[in-house]
Amino acid sequence: MKTIFLIVVLSIMTLPLCAQQDAVFEQLKANPQKAYGNDCPYPFDNSVLTKAPKGYKPFYISHYGRHGSRYYWNEKLYAELDTLLTDAHSKGLLTSLGEKFYTNFMSIKDELTTGVSELTQLGWEQHQKIARIMYNNFPEVFKNGGNVLAISSLTGRCVISMSAFCQELVQCNPKIEIREQSSRFTLDGVVPSDKQNPVKHTFTKLKPRYEANMKNLAGDDDLRKNVISRVFTSTDGLKANPHHISSNLLHLYTSLPNIAHEGMMDGIIADNELINTWERSNLGSYSWVFSLQSEAVPILRDIITKTDAVLSGKSDHIADLRFGHDSFIGPLTVLMGLNGADLDPENPSEVKNCYQNFETCMACNIQLVFYRSGKPSDGVLVKCLLNGKEAKLPVETQMFPYYKWEDVKRVYEKRCESVK
Repeated sequence: MKTIFLIVVLSIMTLPLCAQQDAVFEQLKANPQKAYGNDCPYPFDNSVLTKAPKGYKPFYISHYGRHGSRYYWNEKLYAELDTLLTDAHSKGLLTSLGEKFYTNFMSIKDELTTGVSELTQLGWEQHQKIARIMYNNFPEVFKNGGNVLAISSLTGRCVISMSAFCQELVQCNPKIEIREQSSRFTLDGVVPSDKQNPVKHTFTKLKPRYEANMKNLAGDDDLRKNVISRVFTSTDGLKANPHHISSNLLHLYTSLPNIAHEGMMDGIIADNELINTWERSNLGSYSWVFSLQSEAVPILRDIITKTDAVLSGKSDHIADLRFGHDSFIGPLTVLMGLNGADLDPENPSEVKNCYQNFETCMACNIQLVFYRSGKPSDGVLVKCLLNGKEAKLPVETQMFPYYKWEDVKRVYEKRCESVK
């Protein structure tokens, strides 16, 4: 009898974890591009927002967004594939599918090599749409116009993303005044580790606990072998090793929806194969963003400082906008503990339940929306949106998704002090 009781109790305890795991993979099945991780184009999932407590209205927004969809960030990808495919074609080492891919690639090679790292039309449109959704979700913030500061990294795709976002806000209401700045003076608020940042920091990398307990999760060895065999009759005589070749092919495939060439690798890689190996890739992403938490500390301090300036009356901003990179918003997500991203599980299988790399997609964004009532004694409330969806913060609250700003600020200041 005791044994039966124990089994029942353990079954009940594991139900929430199973439900979480199912929910993650249901998202991948519903939108296979989420298996592309941080190459996933912004999904624009429909989200219903919770009404604010009675008497409270939004008055200020603090935001950090990644640049929108772009060509691949590193010119080596296109150059190496050009050399590889040309060599394999000349040596007769391509399958019929490989020859078709070779023709497709060569037909857009000039576009790819010219466009390296630049924002695409889709990236521009993503930020336009996100800005309009923000305006429509929180009209009280913007209806009377007001001053907005937008800062960006020095990289072109971030500057243009900022421009798209800000132009759309002004289209919504011409009374909004926006100061756009891409400057070394403001790098601490967007890309603190930039070598041109006049504020010099010493950042410490951290290691997630799961790395000490790696188990035999599904790898991608079979996928890589299949990709190689679909393109090449043999890789003998080619300069690059098969693992590097397959990596380049996978990177190209997941980037294609961002550059309007989706479908040019049909038959070489299938989305269901990426879904089957997504958990392993997600672990690698978590190690990456977890290790860089300290680099996000200056950004979180910037958020706190600018919010305090608004609350004290020293700043008249209705919004502060920041435009940067996945290498900063990913670690910021962990540092802020959004939806449990800071939980640092020991079991590798649990990582997917607290962090999903598709949340660091193209144009991903964090919005902290601040509310107040007509009574100063009621205090200021804040809620967080991660990619448009209400997110949990590592703070106690009786009114989720709303939190007392004084509680959130206290937790985040402590984190900034503790992360070296």
